[in-house]
Amino acid sequence: MGEKSMKALLGTKIGMTQLLGDDGVATPVTLVKAGPVTVTQVKTVEADGYNAVQVAFGEGKNLSKAVAGHVKTSKTSPKYIREFRVTELPAEIKVGDRIDVSSFAIGDHISATGTSKGKGFAGTVKRYNFNTSKKSHGGNGVVRRVGSIGSMYPQKVFKGKKMPGRMGGDQVTVKNLEVAYMDVENNLLGIKGAIPGPRKGLIVLKGGVA
Repeated sequence: MGEKSMKALLGTKIGMTQLLGDDGVATPVTLVKAGPVTVTQVKTVEADGYNAVQVAFGEGKNLSKAVAGHVKTSKTSPKYIREFRVTELPAEIKVGDRIDVSSFAIGDHISATGTSKGKGFAGTVKRYNFNTSKKSHGGNGVVRRVGSIGSMYPQKVFKGKKMPGRMGGDQVTVKNLEVAYMDVENNLLGIKGAIPGPRKGLIVLKGGVA
């Protein structure tokens, strides 16, 4: 494995568009400004107990002294730092190396991880697609209320019961997405389908997902 063969990048979501093929078929794609990322640390089994490559992305402001000292050797001031575990370290990879979209290829299958849009406090109809109760013929008029939440025995509410609460704002990973478009000069990847998160949200891309 060389530096270019490590298929892992950080990026920001731009939005969705579509690609028109020669046969006239429109393919929905999500554009991601991916990388380049800079290697800030290489972890090994001997030193750290596992193999991993730590990378930095973006331009951060007001870094703490701890973070600034950590990334000093890589000559970066990142906004995001993430770590990718690997079974085998890429050959000759070192602190300061840069990885860009050229490590991917059109047709690659990847996974995308992002933070889903926060919806705030939501009821069960919106949160879990519960059915509403009857509006007439004996209905109580409050159609979006949860209804019974327990059983006759035991007289308690079981843990994990689906109830109203905070919705969204969770880490979500979508697997088996396909790279449909690449622009190496502008660090753009077009990924077939939808990716979790809002525009400008951080996206973690990993290759090798079949």
